[in-house]
Amino acid sequence: MSQTQDIHVCPPWFACVINNPLRRCLHKPEGILGRLIAPGFTILKLGCGSGPFTIAMAQMVGCSGRVIAADIQPAMLAKVQRRVAQSGVQDRVELHLCGPEHVGLSAHVDFVLAFWMVHEVPNAAALFAEMHEALNPDGKLLLVEPKFHVGRRNFEKEVVAALEAKFKLLTRPSVRLSRAALFAK
Repeated sequence: MSQTQDIHVCPPWFACVINNPLRRCLHKPEGILGRLIAPGFTILKLGCGSGPFTIAMAQMVGCSGRVIAADIQPAMLAKVQRRVAQSGVQDRVELHLCGPEHVGLSAHVDFVLAFWMVHEVPNAAALFAEMHEALNPDGKLLLVEPKFHVGRRNFEKEVVAALEAKFKLLTRPSVRLSRAALFAK
């Protein structure tokens, strides 16, 4: 049994839906993340999937920054690796295979993006606790979930889990078709 069979995640064949021109129009990384990411940052993209945010974030952090693209599925990481190489930002992107229960990151980061993926995690509280430890003192975490898949009550449970992991809620930014919360360490 593979490590992803017990966890409900978007399968690799769904990558074409996750990363398409319409989605890029709806969720422009520069518009969503522009004020949150700076050159030189180290960023963790949780559940990077096929990489709809990874390349844009690599461009935003510049030559001195780094993006850690983390996913539980090797097939998704392979898709990201191909796209990153085609975009010429492979020197700024590190691929990280997560375990079934933990991200397992040893690096410290300035920013974590959890975009449309926390609802797929079996233990959100443990994930947020691990992310709190991974963040630098001034670090931030942006949680974004799809409105059509994650109801208000379930999203609020995720917010509470982040607060219980010692995050501080800063704001609830507007992201199309989504519920969002920005936290500070």
